[in-house]
Order: sequence, then C-alpha cells, then structure tokens
Amino acid sequence: MGFFDFLRRGASAEAQSRPRAEATSTITFTGLDDPALLEFIRSGQQGEANRMLRNTAALRSLSLLANGLGMLPVNLLIAGSEKRVASDHPGQKLLRLKPNPWQTPMEFKSQMQLLLVTEGNAYARIIRAAGRPIHLIPFEKGKVDAKLGGNYRMQYRCQTENGGQITLDQEEVLHLRDLSLDGVTGLSRRKLSEEVFALAQGAQRAAARVFEKGVMAGGAIEVADALSDKAYERMRASLDNDHAGADNAGKWMLLEEGAKASKWSSTGRDAQHVENRNHQIEEVARLYGVPRPLLMMDDTSWGSGIEQLGIFFVQFTLAPWFRAWEEALARSLLTDTDLGRMQFKFNERALLRGTLKDQADYFAKALGAGGHQPWHTANEIRDLADYPADKNAKFDTLGDPSGKKAPNDPEKAP
Repeated sequence: MGFFDFLRRGASAEAQSRPRAEATSTITFTGLDDPALLEFIRSGQQGEANRMLRNTAALRSLSLLANGLGMLPVNLLIAGSEKRVASDHPGQKLLRLKPNPWQTPMEFKSQMQLLLVTEGNAYARIIRAAGRPIHLIPFEKGKVDAKLGGNYRMQYRCQTENGGQITLDQEEVLHLRDLSLDGVTGLSRRKLSEEVFALAQGAQRAAARVFEKGVMAGGAIEVADALSDKAYERMRASLDNDHAGADNAGKWMLLEEGAKASKWSSTGRDAQHVENRNHQIEEVARLYGVPRPLLMMDDTSWGSGIEQLGIFFVQFTLAPWFRAWEEALARSLLTDTDLGRMQFKFNERALLRGTLKDQADYFAKALGAGGHQPWHTANEIRDLADYPADKNAKFDTLGDPSGKKAPNDPEKAP
C-alpha cells in the first residue's frame, strides 16, 4: 500500500510543478477554466474535418453538393397512373415541412449530405409515435457505430448526449452510406484523400511564406558607383513618399548620378508555384466530381458551355446522391406495403430550368404547338411554372373535351 501512495504523491507533485497545461509546444492554456481549452478539445474531435474545410476548393465543392441537394424539394409520390403527392403520409411532412423541432428541411438535408460526402456515412434517429415517424434527429460525426448482426439486420450503437450508449435497430435509424466495400459502412472520402489535402495545405503554406518573407520588389535601381549620402537619402525619400502606393501608380521617377532602373518580371519558378496550386484545386474537384468553372477556377467555359457543365454536374454528380437518398428514405420510412406503391423523388428539374425563353419554347411544344403531340395540360404547365391552377380550364386532359380532370387538378384529384 505504501508503494502506491508513493506513486500517487509523485504524480501529484509532478502535476503541481507545471505552471500551465500544454497541448503542444506552441499552444498553452492558463488552466481548466481557460476558454481556449474547450475550443482545443472541440477542434480535436472535429480537427481533421475542420482542416479540410479550410481548403477553399473543398469548401466550395462541399457547399455545392450539400446545398445543391438540400435546397431541392423531395416528395413522396404515389406511383402508377395516379402519380400524386402523398400529402397525408408522415414521411412527406418530415422531408418537406419539419424534420425535427430545430431544423428546416434544407438544413437537415444539407447537414446529412455534408456528413455523407466527407465521412462516408450519415445517420439520423427516427422518432416514432404510434408507429408513425414524427422526427428525424441527425447524429454528430463519430457518434454511431454500425454493424451487421447475425440475423442480417443492422444494429447501431449510438452515444447519447449524457455520455451513455443505446443500441438501435435498423428501423430506428436513417442510414445513408457512400461507396462501401462491405455493404455495411461507407468509405470516408476525407480519409481516402488525406494526401491530397496535405499537399494542398503545403502549397498554401508555401504561398503564405512567399507573401510573408519572399522578396516582392518589382525591380532594382542600378548605379555604376556608390551614391553620395545626399543622393541616396533623396532617392529613398522619393521612393517612399512619391512613388509608393496605388495613388502614385504610373508616375515617372528622376534618377541621379547615372542610376538606371531594371524591372523584374515573374520567373518560371513563380509560374510553377501557381500551376502547382491550380493542380491541387483540380485534385479536390476530381475527388468530388465538381467541374472546374463551378469552383471559380477559370472563365473559359462561360456561355453555352457553362450550361452544359451545369447539366453534367446534375446528371453525373448529384443524380447518384439523389438515388441514394430516395432508396434510403424508402427503406427507413415506408412499410413493406407502401414500398410497392410509393416512392420518394427529388425534383432535379429545379436545377435544370433554362432561361425564360427556353421554358416558353418547351411549354409551347408540350401543349401541342408546331404540330407536336401534346404531353402536358395547361394546369400542369402552370404547376411547373409555380402558378396556381386555372379552375376554368376547358381542356385539362391533353385536349380531351370530355370534361375529365387530370389527377393533378387540386380540386378534382381522386
């Protein structure tokens, strides 16, 4: 017992001899009540993700992915010829109106998509009342451990806010996963691309050192012999007072005692440095499937080209995420009976709308202009343009004068 007392006394004496707690050689804290300590603990938990978001190319890419998906409406549709929104289903209300007491639908979808793209998995607890889902509560990063049980059902061990743990069944968790090797958890793109961000961070530090300690002079003044003290002081005062700053741009200098001005141009090394930083931006863009112009990389594709890149971004980058969301929502929020007659659907057309002229041409052809077979009714066109339905429309079923109303008519829908 005396031996353990000695160890305790030794540890206590060592702790008292330290004037402050030290995290690293450059970060120090005055005590446990130092606000910087709490910030350091938080950054330790989210440090890698936060460092990645400090990369402007990654921040822009993730903003496009998270906000692009988050701002799109997702509807629960009744499939088949009826094809209408299941407005009375609780799943429709959760995704369109109020997923939980503190988040809007866009905030919820954006947070889940951000976690999905960076960590490979996004989890939300499904709170039910009388068997009906009423809330979707997103979990923070690192709070869920997912595994496949022996009965081929997912089990989720989750950390609660008070530090405890609970185990939830697969019906109680909305799980979105990225590419997966085992089908249980998705691969983290952040972890897979650590070297990419390390190189990008190194290039950024190198650029910062150039601006902080590099020689930024635009040229030099050459003299054959040493200047006299009077001429030197006069020339230095002239440079500092009469020719420095934006207000003095373009002014001419008077050189004394045979001095000549030599202008310095950018070197190949400077150009290589810029090219290296651009390459790192391209690597980040390739990681997330975002076209370069959408990262404000260059302006060579503005005009009709940028429209095609926008279509490319929706079809090849966002569309797989739409499908992942739709199928995960159906798996978690629909019963086996509902799965056969209902489906969640993102309205990606909201991202593909052209100019007003393009929309007008499409609407005219959809109504039968130019000899085309009509495929939309007048009220369907008004709905696509966010206009209220025309209650006096005489031909609302593709030119059928029988008086039957299309299912989309809000007053006579079945």
